[in-house]
Amino acid sequence: MESSKFIALNFTIDRLTNSILNTVSGDSFQTEVIRLNKSDLKYIAKNKGWNFNWRFEFDDIKREVYKLTIVNNSNIIQGLLSVTIEQDHVFINLLESAPFNIGKNKIYEGVAGNLVAYACKISFQKGFEGYVAFTAKSKLIEHYEKTLGAYHFKNQRMIIESQSARILVEKYFKI
Repeated sequence: MESSKFIALNFTIDRLTNSILNTVSGDSFQTEVIRLNKSDLKYIAKNKGWNFNWRFEFDDIKREVYKLTIVNNSNIIQGLLSVTIEQDHVFINLLESAPFNIGKNKIYEGVAGNLVAYACKISFQKGFEGYVAFTAKSKLIEHYEKTLGAYHFKNQRMIIESQSARILVEKYFKI
């Protein structure tokens, strides 16, 4: 069994879009974020190119796991998000773009931004005023400050406050 230590996240915000964009055609595709279900687990294993143990996230009853898909194409997972609902904020445990959405040959951009915006949306829905926290890899702290409007709290902890959260949510979701 894996420990519940904090994982330093290393997702990159390639671009903040209002959906996800095909990197070749430039076409924009509307997305939806829905709860991951057990039948999805066979598609998101490490032997399929995913970096994290999403079964562990899914099996942990304290965590909520979501998948990002294109509207009317829910069989292809574009990215995944694991959050924990804390007393006064949402904590992002893990966030990962699909293997085909990483690197210079990625198919879609905007995946990570979309998932962070969804975590902010959950925070507003829970009455936490958009507050979201996560642990960042040290080398990405400045990147998250610039792209997400997050602030560096201490050590590797990043916090997205209400104003930045609202900007992200309004960019991706109709609220």
